[in-house]
Amino acid sequence: MITGSQCHAGRALVEISRAELASRSRVDELIIEQFEHELELPGPAAIAAIQKALEELGAIFISEDGGGIGVRLKSSKPTVKHGSEKKSVGGLRTGHDVH
Repeated sequence: MITGSQCHAGRALVEISRAELASRSRVDELIIEQFEHELELPGPAAIAAIQKALEELGAIFISEDGGGIGVRLKSSKPTVKHGSEKKSVGGLRTGHDVH
């Protein structure tokens, strides 16, 4: 089960608003806000719905494994379009593979 901090970080990584997460998870936006600020702990079904919605958008939640809990994106090299070029973590991509 994810924490409120993981929920907030996951939402930031997949770039959606609380309102969008509420719509996708069918969990009230206020409940999500209180969860992220650790003011209220939703029931297990609500947390599972929030986690599922974020995972469907590409978030991967990391459990405690000695290194601490966390969240990351499924893709190791996210691509963002900038004009006609694509910029990735590894640098500019022009559409030609470099071997």
